[in-house]
Amino acid sequence: MNRLFVVTAILTLLLAACSKAPEPVASTALAVPATVAWVKPEGANIDAIFAQAKAANKPVFLYWGAVWCPPCNQIKATVFKRQDFIERSKLFVPVYLDGDTQGAQKLGARFKVRGYPTMILFKPDGSELTRLPGEVEASQYMEVLGLGLAGSSSAKESVTAALAGSAATLSPEAWRLLAFYSWDQDEAQLVAQKERAATLHKLAQLCPPAQRETASRLALKAIVAAAQDKATLPDKPAALERVQQILADAALLRSNFDVLVNYGSEIVPALSQPGSSERSSLLASFNTMLDKFAQDASLSTSDRLSAVSTKVALAKLSRSKTDKTALEAGLLTQVRAAVVAADKAATSTYERQAVIPNAADLLSEAGLLDESDALLKAELPKALSPYYHMLVLAANARERGDKLGSLDWTEQAWNGAKGSATRLQWGVGYVNRLIELAPQDAQRIEKAASGVLAELDAVPETFYERNRRGLEKMGNSLRAWNSKGQHAPVLRKLTAQLNAVCAKLPPQDETRVACTGLFQARPVAKA
Repeated sequence: MNRLFVVTAILTLLLAACSKAPEPVASTALAVPATVAWVKPEGANIDAIFAQAKAANKPVFLYWGAVWCPPCNQIKATVFKRQDFIERSKLFVPVYLDGDTQGAQKLGARFKVRGYPTMILFKPDGSELTRLPGEVEASQYMEVLGLGLAGSSSAKESVTAALAGSAATLSPEAWRLLAFYSWDQDEAQLVAQKERAATLHKLAQLCPPAQRETASRLALKAIVAAAQDKATLPDKPAALERVQQILADAALLRSNFDVLVNYGSEIVPALSQPGSSERSSLLASFNTMLDKFAQDASLSTSDRLSAVSTKVALAKLSRSKTDKTALEAGLLTQVRAAVVAADKAATSTYERQAVIPNAADLLSEAGLLDESDALLKAELPKALSPYYHMLVLAANARERGDKLGSLDWTEQAWNGAKGSATRLQWGVGYVNRLIELAPQDAQRIEKAASGVLAELDAVPETFYERNRRGLEKMGNSLRAWNSKGQHAPVLRKLTAQLNAVCAKLPPQDETRVACTGLFQARPVAKA
Protein backbone atom coordinates (compact mmCIF):
# COMPACT_ATOMS: atom_id res chain seq x y z
CA MET A 1 0.00 0.00 0.00
CA ASN A 2 1.07 3.51 -0.63
CA ARG A 3 3.44 5.33 1.62
CA LEU A 4 1.96 7.65 4.25
CA PHE A 5 3.69 10.70 2.74
CA VAL A 6 0.49 12.53 1.84
CA VAL A 7 -0.88 12.37 5.39
CA THR A 8 2.46 13.33 6.89
CA ALA A 9 3.08 16.20 4.51
CA ILE A 10 -0.35 17.76 4.86
CA LEU A 11 -0.54 17.42 8.64
CA THR A 12 2.96 18.86 8.95
CA LEU A 13 1.76 21.89 7.05
CA LEU A 14 -1.20 22.21 9.40
CA LEU A 15 0.29 21.02 12.10
CA ALA A 16 -1.60 9.94 16.21
CA ALA A 17 -9.14 -4.84 35.24
CA CYS A 18 -10.58 -4.75 38.27
CA SER A 19 -11.84 -7.68 40.23
CA LYS A 20 -15.43 -7.29 39.08
CA ALA A 21 -16.81 -9.60 36.41
CA PRO A 22 -16.20 -8.33 32.88
CA GLU A 23 -18.95 -6.11 31.52
CA PRO A 24 -20.63 -7.04 28.24
CA VAL A 25 -18.64 -5.80 25.27
CA ALA A 26 -20.41 -3.23 23.11
CA SER A 27 -20.04 -4.44 19.54
CA THR A 28 -21.02 -2.48 16.47
CA ALA A 29 -20.41 -3.74 12.96
CA LEU A 30 -18.82 -1.10 10.74
CA ALA A 31 -20.13 -0.28 7.30
CA VAL A 32 -16.93 -1.65 5.71
CA PRO A 33 -16.69 -4.52 5.72
CA ALA A 34 -20.08 -5.48 7.16
CA THR A 35 -19.06 -9.10 7.65
CA VAL A 36 -16.21 -8.31 10.05
CA ALA A 37 -17.58 -8.14 13.57
CA TRP A 38 -15.64 -5.06 14.61
CA VAL A 39 -15.82 -4.19 18.29
CA LYS A 40 -15.81 -0.54 19.30
CA PRO A 41 -14.84 0.39 22.87
CA GLU A 42 -17.28 2.33 24.99
CA GLY A 43 -15.37 5.54 25.58
CA ALA A 44 -11.90 4.85 26.93
CA ASN A 45 -13.02 1.55 28.49
CA ILE A 46 -11.33 -1.23 26.58
CA ASP A 47 -10.47 -3.50 29.49
CA ALA A 48 -13.72 -5.44 29.18
CA ILE A 49 -12.83 -6.31 25.59
CA PHE A 50 -9.40 -7.62 26.60
CA ALA A 51 -10.93 -9.52 29.50
CA GLN A 52 -13.36 -11.34 27.25
CA ALA A 53 -10.63 -12.03 24.71
CA LYS A 54 -8.53 -13.58 27.45
CA ALA A 55 -11.46 -15.67 28.65
CA ALA A 56 -12.01 -16.90 25.08
CA ASN A 57 -8.25 -17.38 24.58
CA LYS A 58 -8.36 -15.16 21.51
CA PRO A 59 -5.78 -12.60 20.35
CA VAL A 60 -6.87 -8.97 19.93
CA PHE A 61 -6.41 -7.12 16.64
CA LEU A 62 -6.43 -3.37 17.25
CA TYR A 63 -6.96 -1.03 14.31
CA TRP A 64 -6.31 2.67 14.98
CA GLY A 65 -7.47 4.88 12.14
CA ALA A 66 -9.54 7.86 11.00
CA VAL A 67 -12.34 8.29 8.46
CA TRP A 68 -10.46 10.90 6.40
CA CYS A 69 -7.05 9.16 6.36
CA PRO A 70 -6.05 8.00 2.83
CA PRO A 71 -3.84 5.07 3.97
CA CYS A 72 -6.63 3.95 6.32
CA ASN A 73 -9.05 3.86 3.42
CA GLN A 74 -6.47 1.99 1.39
CA ILE A 75 -6.42 -0.69 4.10
CA LYS A 76 -10.20 -0.86 4.02
CA ALA A 77 -10.26 -1.13 0.25
CA THR A 78 -7.53 -3.75 -0.14
CA VAL A 79 -7.27 -5.79 3.09
CA PHE A 80 -10.36 -5.58 5.26
CA LYS A 81 -12.69 -6.48 2.40
CA ARG A 82 -10.75 -9.63 1.48
CA GLN A 83 -12.60 -12.85 2.17
CA ASP A 84 -9.53 -14.43 3.77
CA PHE A 85 -9.24 -11.49 6.19
CA ILE A 86 -12.93 -11.72 7.00
CA GLU A 87 -12.59 -15.44 7.69
CA ARG A 88 -9.43 -14.99 9.73
CA SER A 89 -11.03 -12.24 11.80
CA LYS A 90 -13.06 -14.99 13.48
CA LEU A 91 -9.83 -16.17 15.12
CA PHE A 92 -9.29 -12.89 16.97
CA VAL A 93 -11.24 -10.02 18.50
CA PRO A 94 -11.15 -7.22 15.89
CA VAL A 95 -11.20 -3.85 17.66
CA TYR A 96 -11.82 -0.66 15.69
CA LEU A 97 -10.55 2.51 17.35
CA ASP A 98 -11.37 5.66 15.42
CA GLY A 99 -9.31 8.65 16.54
CA ASP A 100 -12.43 10.82 16.67
CA THR A 101 -14.49 8.65 19.02
CA GLN A 102 -14.87 9.44 22.69
CA GLY A 103 -11.88 8.22 24.68
CA ALA A 104 -9.84 7.33 21.59
CA GLN A 105 -7.02 9.81 22.18
CA LYS A 106 -6.56 8.57 25.73
CA LEU A 107 -6.40 5.00 24.46
CA GLY A 108 -3.97 6.14 21.80
CA ALA A 109 -1.64 7.35 24.54
CA ARG A 110 -2.09 4.07 26.42
CA PHE A 111 -1.19 1.89 23.46
CA LYS A 112 1.50 4.24 22.11
CA VAL A 113 -0.16 4.71 18.74
CA ARG A 114 0.29 7.93 16.85
CA GLY A 115 0.15 7.75 13.06
CA TYR A 116 -2.95 6.58 11.21
CA PRO A 117 -3.29 3.71 10.54
CA THR A 118 -1.58 1.65 13.23
CA MET A 119 -2.47 -2.01 13.66
CA ILE A 120 -1.37 -4.04 16.68
CA LEU A 121 -1.81 -7.72 17.39
CA PHE A 122 -2.04 -8.65 21.08
CA LYS A 123 -1.76 -12.05 22.70
CA PRO A 124 -4.84 -13.36 24.56
CA ASP A 125 -3.22 -12.23 27.81
CA GLY A 126 -3.20 -8.63 26.54
CA SER A 127 0.55 -8.30 25.92
CA GLU A 128 1.62 -6.80 22.61
CA LEU A 129 2.68 -9.37 20.04
CA THR A 130 3.59 -7.28 16.98
CA ARG A 131 2.76 -4.17 14.97
CA LEU A 132 1.52 -4.95 11.50
CA PRO A 133 2.80 -3.05 8.43
CA GLY A 134 0.21 -0.90 6.69
CA GLU A 135 2.22 -0.25 3.54
CA VAL A 136 2.74 -3.80 2.22
CA GLU A 137 0.65 -5.54 -0.40
CA ALA A 138 -2.52 -7.21 0.79
CA SER A 139 -1.16 -10.72 0.17
CA GLN A 140 1.96 -9.97 2.23
CA TYR A 141 -0.22 -8.44 4.94
CA MET A 142 -2.22 -11.63 5.20
CA GLU A 143 0.99 -13.67 5.42
CA VAL A 144 2.33 -11.51 8.26
CA LEU A 145 -1.01 -11.59 10.06
CA GLY A 146 -0.97 -15.38 9.83
CA LEU A 147 2.57 -15.54 11.19
CA GLY A 148 1.56 -13.33 14.08
CA LEU A 149 -1.47 -15.43 14.94
CA ALA A 150 0.59 -18.62 14.82
CA GLY A 151 3.61 -17.24 16.66
CA SER A 152 4.31 -17.69 20.34
CA SER A 153 7.06 -15.10 20.76
CA SER A 154 6.44 -11.37 20.57
CA ALA A 155 8.51 -9.04 18.43
CA LYS A 156 10.01 -7.64 21.63
CA GLU A 157 11.05 -11.09 22.81
CA SER A 158 12.57 -11.92 19.42
CA VAL A 159 14.61 -8.71 19.27
CA THR A 160 15.84 -9.21 22.82
CA ALA A 161 16.85 -12.81 22.11
CA ALA A 162 18.62 -11.95 18.86
CA LEU A 163 20.62 -9.09 20.37
CA ALA A 164 21.47 -11.17 23.44
CA GLY A 165 23.27 -13.79 21.35
CA SER A 166 20.43 -16.23 20.75
CA ALA A 167 19.77 -15.32 17.11
CA ALA A 168 20.29 -18.93 16.04
CA THR A 169 17.35 -20.02 18.18
CA LEU A 170 14.85 -17.81 16.35
CA SER A 171 12.61 -19.57 13.86
CA PRO A 172 12.35 -18.38 10.24
CA GLU A 173 8.83 -17.22 11.11
CA ALA A 174 10.11 -15.07 14.01
CA TRP A 175 12.72 -13.49 11.74
CA ARG A 176 10.09 -12.76 9.12
CA LEU A 177 7.84 -11.09 11.67
CA LEU A 178 10.74 -8.82 12.63
CA ALA A 179 11.41 -7.96 9.00
CA PHE A 180 7.76 -7.04 8.46
CA TYR A 181 7.33 -5.32 11.82
CA SER A 182 6.00 -1.76 11.47
CA TRP A 183 9.26 -0.10 12.52
CA ASP A 184 7.99 3.29 11.36
CA GLN A 185 5.31 3.13 14.05
CA ASP A 186 7.22 1.39 16.80
CA GLU A 187 6.97 4.39 19.15
CA ALA A 188 9.92 2.98 21.14
CA GLN A 189 8.08 -0.26 21.98
CA LEU A 190 11.00 -2.43 20.82
CA VAL A 191 13.92 0.01 20.88
CA ALA A 192 14.48 3.69 21.49
CA GLN A 193 14.18 5.86 18.38
CA LYS A 194 17.89 6.71 18.44
CA GLU A 195 18.75 2.98 18.43
CA ARG A 196 16.38 1.96 15.62
CA ALA A 197 18.84 2.15 12.70
CA ALA A 198 21.66 0.41 14.56
CA THR A 199 19.30 -2.32 15.79
CA LEU A 200 17.97 -3.02 12.31
CA HIS A 201 21.52 -3.12 10.92
CA LYS A 202 22.50 -5.63 13.61
CA LEU A 203 19.42 -7.77 12.95
CA ALA A 204 20.19 -7.79 9.22
CA GLN A 205 23.67 -9.10 10.01
CA LEU A 206 22.37 -11.73 12.41
CA CYS A 207 19.61 -13.02 10.15
CA PRO A 208 20.65 -16.38 8.62
CA PRO A 209 21.87 -15.83 5.01
CA ALA A 210 19.64 -18.69 3.84
CA GLN A 211 16.65 -16.45 4.56
CA ARG A 212 17.37 -14.19 1.60
CA GLU A 213 14.11 -12.26 1.44
CA THR A 214 13.98 -11.66 5.18
CA ALA A 215 17.62 -10.60 5.44
CA SER A 216 17.33 -8.27 2.45
CA ARG A 217 14.26 -6.59 3.92
CA LEU A 218 15.99 -6.00 7.25
CA ALA A 219 18.98 -4.53 5.40
CA LEU A 220 16.75 -2.14 3.44
CA LYS A 221 14.87 -1.15 6.59
CA ALA A 222 18.20 -0.37 8.28
CA ILE A 223 19.19 1.96 5.44
CA VAL A 224 15.82 3.73 5.54
CA ALA A 225 15.96 4.12 9.32
CA ALA A 226 19.46 5.60 9.13
CA ALA A 227 18.27 8.10 6.52
CA GLN A 228 15.14 9.05 8.46
CA ASP A 229 16.89 9.34 11.82
CA LYS A 230 19.98 11.04 10.35
CA ALA A 231 22.05 8.24 11.87
CA THR A 232 25.40 6.99 10.67
CA LEU A 233 25.01 4.16 8.19
CA PRO A 234 27.53 1.44 9.10
CA ASP A 235 29.65 0.20 6.19
CA LYS A 236 28.02 2.23 3.42
CA PRO A 237 29.91 0.41 0.61
CA ALA A 238 28.52 -2.93 1.81
CA ALA A 239 25.03 -1.44 2.05
CA LEU A 240 25.32 -0.09 -1.50
CA GLU A 241 26.42 -3.48 -2.78
CA ARG A 242 23.52 -5.13 -0.96
CA VAL A 243 21.00 -2.80 -2.59
CA GLN A 244 22.51 -3.32 -6.02
CA GLN A 245 22.19 -7.08 -5.54
CA ILE A 246 18.53 -6.69 -4.55
CA LEU A 247 17.83 -4.50 -7.58
CA ALA A 248 19.33 -7.17 -9.83
CA ASP A 249 17.23 -9.99 -8.36
CA ALA A 250 13.64 -10.19 -9.64
CA ALA A 251 12.38 -12.18 -6.64
CA LEU A 252 13.93 -9.85 -4.09
CA LEU A 253 12.67 -6.84 -6.02
CA ARG A 254 9.10 -8.07 -5.88
CA SER A 255 9.14 -9.12 -2.24
CA ASN A 256 10.62 -5.76 -1.18
CA PHE A 257 8.46 -3.68 -3.51
CA ASP A 258 6.99 -1.49 -0.77
CA VAL A 259 10.33 -0.52 0.80
CA LEU A 260 12.07 0.18 -2.51
CA VAL A 261 9.18 2.19 -3.93
CA ASN A 262 8.05 4.04 -0.83
CA TYR A 263 11.55 4.94 0.32
CA GLY A 264 13.57 5.03 -2.90
CA SER A 265 14.08 8.79 -2.60
CA GLU A 266 15.70 8.19 0.80
CA ILE A 267 17.69 5.08 -0.08
CA VAL A 268 19.42 6.60 -3.13
CA PRO A 269 20.85 9.72 -1.42
CA ALA A 270 21.76 7.68 1.66
CA LEU A 271 24.04 5.48 -0.44
CA SER A 272 25.43 7.84 -3.09
CA GLN A 273 26.70 11.35 -3.68
CA PRO A 274 25.21 13.72 -6.31
CA GLY A 275 26.95 13.38 -9.65
CA SER A 276 28.75 10.17 -8.71
CA SER A 277 28.81 7.01 -10.80
CA GLU A 278 27.09 5.22 -7.90
CA ARG A 279 24.23 7.74 -8.03
CA SER A 280 23.85 7.34 -11.79
CA SER A 281 23.83 3.55 -11.54
CA LEU A 282 21.30 3.52 -8.70
CA LEU A 283 19.01 5.97 -10.47
CA ALA A 284 19.07 3.90 -13.64
CA SER A 285 18.22 0.70 -11.76
CA PHE A 286 15.50 2.36 -9.69
CA ASN A 287 13.86 4.00 -12.69
CA THR A 288 13.81 0.70 -14.59
CA MET A 289 12.18 -0.94 -11.58
CA LEU A 290 9.68 1.90 -11.10
CA ASP A 291 8.60 1.86 -14.74
CA LYS A 292 7.95 -1.86 -14.46
CA PHE A 293 5.92 -1.56 -11.26
CA ALA A 294 3.96 1.42 -12.56
CA GLN A 295 2.49 -0.95 -15.18
CA ASP A 296 2.13 -4.02 -12.95
CA ALA A 297 -1.56 -4.91 -12.95
CA SER A 298 -1.08 -7.19 -9.93
CA LEU A 299 -0.42 -4.13 -7.77
CA SER A 300 -3.09 -1.89 -6.31
CA THR A 301 -3.91 1.42 -7.94
CA SER A 302 -2.23 3.31 -5.10
CA ASP A 303 0.90 1.18 -5.36
CA ARG A 304 1.21 1.92 -9.07
CA LEU A 305 0.80 5.63 -8.35
CA SER A 306 3.51 5.37 -5.69
CA ALA A 307 5.93 3.99 -8.27
CA VAL A 308 5.48 7.08 -10.45
CA SER A 309 5.61 9.37 -7.39
CA THR A 310 8.99 7.98 -6.42
CA LYS A 311 10.23 8.41 -9.98
CA VAL A 312 9.31 12.10 -9.74
CA ALA A 313 11.05 12.38 -6.35
CA LEU A 314 14.21 10.80 -7.76
CA ALA A 315 14.14 13.20 -10.72
CA LYS A 316 14.11 16.10 -8.27
CA LEU A 317 16.91 14.82 -6.03
CA SER A 318 19.59 17.09 -7.45
CA ARG A 319 17.35 20.15 -7.54
CA SER A 320 17.12 22.89 -4.96
CA LYS A 321 13.76 23.47 -3.31
CA THR A 322 13.42 26.74 -5.20
CA ASP A 323 14.05 25.20 -8.61
CA LYS A 324 10.75 25.35 -10.50
CA THR A 325 12.10 24.11 -13.83
CA ALA A 326 9.64 21.78 -15.56
CA LEU A 327 10.38 18.09 -15.40
CA GLU A 328 11.36 16.17 -18.53
CA ALA A 329 8.40 15.96 -20.93
CA GLY A 330 8.37 12.18 -21.00
CA LEU A 331 8.06 12.01 -17.22
CA LEU A 332 5.21 14.54 -17.20
CA THR A 333 3.41 12.43 -19.78
CA GLN A 334 3.87 9.39 -17.54
CA VAL A 335 2.54 11.32 -14.53
CA ARG A 336 -0.59 12.44 -16.37
CA ALA A 337 -1.24 8.96 -17.73
CA ALA A 338 -0.86 7.42 -14.26
CA VAL A 339 -3.33 9.90 -12.77
CA VAL A 340 -5.91 9.33 -15.50
CA ALA A 341 -5.59 5.56 -15.07
CA ALA A 342 -5.88 5.82 -11.28
CA ASP A 343 -8.94 8.06 -11.49
CA LYS A 344 -10.61 5.56 -13.79
CA ALA A 345 -9.59 2.46 -11.83
CA ALA A 346 -10.61 3.68 -8.36
CA THR A 347 -14.33 2.95 -8.13
CA SER A 348 -15.23 2.44 -4.48
CA THR A 349 -15.65 5.35 -2.07
CA TYR A 350 -12.91 4.09 0.22
CA GLU A 351 -10.44 3.49 -2.57
CA ARG A 352 -11.04 6.97 -3.99
CA GLN A 353 -10.40 8.56 -0.60
CA ALA A 354 -6.98 6.91 -0.75
CA VAL A 355 -6.21 7.29 -4.46
CA ILE A 356 -7.36 10.79 -5.39
CA PRO A 357 -5.31 12.72 -2.77
CA ASN A 358 -2.26 10.68 -3.75
CA ALA A 359 -2.89 11.34 -7.43
CA ALA A 360 -3.31 15.05 -6.72
CA ASP A 361 -0.12 15.07 -4.69
CA LEU A 362 1.71 13.39 -7.58
CA LEU A 363 0.54 16.14 -9.95
CA SER A 364 1.62 18.77 -7.44
CA GLU A 365 5.06 17.24 -6.98
CA ALA A 366 5.44 17.19 -10.76
CA GLY A 367 4.70 20.92 -10.85
CA LEU A 368 1.23 20.48 -12.35
CA LEU A 369 -0.60 22.46 -9.69
CA ASP A 370 -3.54 23.53 -11.84
CA GLU A 371 -4.20 19.93 -12.89
CA SER A 372 -3.96 18.84 -9.26
CA ASP A 373 -6.54 21.49 -8.30
CA ALA A 374 -8.88 20.40 -11.09
CA LEU A 375 -8.75 16.77 -9.99
CA LEU A 376 -9.47 17.65 -6.37
CA LYS A 377 -12.28 20.12 -7.10
CA ALA A 378 -14.02 17.58 -9.31
CA GLU A 379 -13.83 15.08 -6.45
CA LEU A 380 -15.08 17.37 -3.65
CA PRO A 381 -18.83 16.79 -4.19
CA LYS A 382 -18.47 13.01 -4.02
CA ALA A 383 -15.53 12.57 -1.64
CA LEU A 384 -15.89 10.58 1.58
CA SER A 385 -14.06 13.31 3.52
CA PRO A 386 -13.75 16.38 1.26
CA TYR A 387 -12.14 18.40 4.04
CA TYR A 388 -8.97 16.34 3.58
CA HIS A 389 -8.86 17.23 -0.13
CA MET A 390 -9.16 20.88 0.85
CA LEU A 391 -5.88 20.61 2.71
CA VAL A 392 -4.17 19.53 -0.51
CA LEU A 393 -5.78 22.48 -2.29
CA ALA A 394 -4.45 24.73 0.49
CA ALA A 395 -0.96 23.29 0.04
CA ASN A 396 -1.16 23.88 -3.72
CA ALA A 397 -2.18 27.51 -3.21
CA ARG A 398 0.68 28.01 -0.79
CA GLU A 399 3.13 26.48 -3.27
CA ARG A 400 2.11 28.95 -5.99
CA GLY A 401 2.40 31.86 -3.55
CA ASP A 402 -1.34 32.43 -3.14
CA LYS A 403 -1.48 33.17 0.58
CA LEU A 404 -5.12 34.23 0.61
CA GLY A 405 -6.19 31.14 -1.31
CA SER A 406 -4.20 28.87 1.00
CA LEU A 407 -5.80 30.42 4.08
CA ASP A 408 -9.30 30.22 2.60
CA TRP A 409 -8.95 26.52 1.73
CA THR A 410 -7.49 25.79 5.18
CA GLU A 411 -10.41 27.58 6.81
CA GLN A 412 -12.89 25.66 4.67
CA ALA A 413 -11.20 22.41 5.64
CA TRP A 414 -11.59 23.28 9.32
CA ASN A 415 -15.21 24.35 8.91
CA GLY A 416 -16.02 21.13 7.05
CA ALA A 417 -14.08 18.73 9.27
CA LYS A 418 -15.98 16.01 11.13
CA GLY A 419 -15.11 14.48 14.49
CA SER A 420 -13.88 16.13 17.69
CA ALA A 421 -10.19 15.24 17.34
CA THR A 422 -10.08 16.05 13.63
CA ARG A 423 -11.82 19.39 14.12
CA LEU A 424 -9.39 20.30 16.89
CA GLN A 425 -6.35 19.33 14.81
CA TRP A 426 -7.64 21.03 11.65
CA GLY A 427 -8.42 24.18 13.69
CA VAL A 428 -4.94 24.20 15.16
CA GLY A 429 -3.55 23.90 11.65
CA TYR A 430 -5.60 26.88 10.53
CA VAL A 431 -4.29 29.02 13.39
CA ASN A 432 -0.71 28.03 12.65
CA ARG A 433 -1.17 28.74 8.93
CA LEU A 434 -2.63 32.18 9.73
CA ILE A 435 0.38 33.01 11.89
CA GLU A 436 2.69 31.87 9.10
CA LEU A 437 1.01 33.57 6.16
CA ALA A 438 -0.88 36.51 7.69
CA PRO A 439 0.80 37.42 11.00
CA GLN A 440 -0.44 40.99 10.64
CA ASP A 441 -4.10 39.91 10.77
CA ALA A 442 -4.43 39.82 14.56
CA GLN A 443 -8.22 39.90 14.43
CA ARG A 444 -8.46 36.81 12.24
CA ILE A 445 -5.86 34.95 14.32
CA GLU A 446 -7.67 35.76 17.55
CA LYS A 447 -11.01 34.67 16.10
CA ALA A 448 -9.58 31.37 14.85
CA ALA A 449 -7.71 30.56 18.08
CA SER A 450 -10.76 31.45 20.15
CA GLY A 451 -12.85 29.18 17.92
CA VAL A 452 -10.50 26.27 18.56
CA LEU A 453 -10.61 26.83 22.33
CA ALA A 454 -14.41 27.12 22.21
CA GLU A 455 -14.60 23.58 20.84
CA LEU A 456 -12.49 22.04 23.60
CA ASP A 457 -14.38 19.59 25.74
CA ALA A 458 -13.57 20.04 29.39
CA VAL A 459 -12.77 16.35 29.75
CA PRO A 460 -9.32 14.82 30.31
CA GLU A 461 -9.22 12.94 27.00
CA THR A 462 -9.00 16.26 25.16
CA PHE A 463 -5.42 16.62 26.33
CA TYR A 464 -4.06 13.27 25.22
CA GLU A 465 -2.07 12.18 22.16
CA ARG A 466 -2.58 14.09 18.88
CA ASN A 467 -4.93 16.58 20.54
CA ARG A 468 -2.41 17.51 23.20
CA ARG A 469 0.49 17.79 20.74
CA GLY A 470 -1.58 19.95 18.42
CA LEU A 471 -2.65 22.31 21.19
CA GLU A 472 0.91 22.62 22.44
CA LYS A 473 2.05 23.44 18.92
CA MET A 474 -0.61 26.14 18.64
CA GLY A 475 0.50 27.54 21.99
CA ASN A 476 4.11 27.69 20.80
CA SER A 477 3.06 29.42 17.58
CA LEU A 478 1.03 32.03 19.45
CA ARG A 479 3.90 32.74 21.85
CA ALA A 480 6.33 33.17 18.96
CA TRP A 481 3.81 35.48 17.27
CA ASN A 482 3.77 37.55 20.48
CA SER A 483 7.55 37.35 21.02
CA LYS A 484 7.87 41.11 21.49
CA GLY A 485 4.65 41.52 23.43
CA GLN A 486 2.93 43.22 20.51
CA HIS A 487 -0.10 40.95 20.77
CA ALA A 488 -0.27 40.70 24.56
CA PRO A 489 -3.97 41.71 24.78
CA VAL A 490 -4.92 38.87 22.42
CA LEU A 491 -2.89 36.33 24.41
CA ARG A 492 -4.48 37.52 27.66
CA LYS A 493 -7.98 37.01 26.29
CA LEU A 494 -7.12 33.59 24.90
CA THR A 495 -5.47 32.57 28.18
CA ALA A 496 -8.57 33.60 30.13
CA GLN A 497 -10.74 31.57 27.77
CA LEU A 498 -8.44 28.55 28.15
CA ASN A 499 -8.37 28.85 31.94
CA ALA A 500 -12.16 28.58 31.99
CA VAL A 501 -11.86 25.25 30.19
CA CYS A 502 -9.05 24.04 32.46
CA ALA A 503 -11.05 24.88 35.57
CA LYS A 504 -13.60 22.22 34.64
CA LEU A 505 -10.99 19.45 34.73
CA PRO A 506 -10.37 17.33 37.86
CA PRO A 507 -7.98 19.31 40.10
CA GLN A 508 -5.46 16.48 40.54
CA ASP A 509 -5.60 15.14 36.99
CA GLU A 510 -2.39 15.36 34.95
CA THR A 511 -4.40 16.71 32.05
CA ARG A 512 -5.21 19.85 34.04
CA VAL A 513 -1.49 20.57 34.18
CA ALA A 514 -1.28 20.11 30.42
CA CYS A 515 -4.27 22.40 29.94
CA THR A 516 -3.10 25.24 32.18
CA GLY A 517 0.41 25.05 30.74
CA LEU A 518 -0.75 25.27 27.13
CA PHE A 519 0.50 28.83 26.61
CA GLN A 520 3.73 28.27 28.54
CA ALA A 521 7.00 27.63 26.72
CA ARG A 522 7.70 23.91 26.19
CA PRO A 523 9.16 21.62 23.54
CA VAL A 524 6.57 20.00 21.29
CA ALA A 525 6.73 16.35 20.23
CA LYS A 526 6.60 15.62 16.51
CA ALA A 527 3.06 15.31 15.17
